[in-house]
Amino acid sequence: MQPTDVAVEILKSIRDEVQGLRAEVHSTNERLEGTNERLEGTNERLEGLADEVQGLRADTVQRFDETNDRLGRLERRQTESDVRQSTELMAVVGAVREVRDLLGEDLGLRARVDDHERRIAAVEARAG
Repeated sequence: MQPTDVAVEILKSIRDEVQGLRAEVHSTNERLEGTNERLEGTNERLEGLADEVQGLRADTVQRFDETNDRLGRLERRQTESDVRQSTELMAVVGAVREVRDLLGEDLGLRARVDDHERRIAAVEARAG
């Protein structure tokens, strides 16, 4: 073989390998385009989810604010109720003390009435 024939064969071999590489690069580019399309779809879905999450976050913040307002009102009403109950309890304590005092007086009068009854019975028995 002639040196030029060897060079030609080497160049043909290089050309064939370059063509094979071009085919592989083309195939890789097609796969990358498919991957890019899927990524774009994924990005669109993620953007939609981000918008949805933002909406849910705003709704949650609003609900927390409303709940905090209701809890504040409930706390105020509970405090007012506790004050009213304490006031009424003090009134009941006062009424119980008055009843106790009246019962004590009644017991003292009962002893006097019993004493008078005995003395009257004794007088009636002597007069008798």
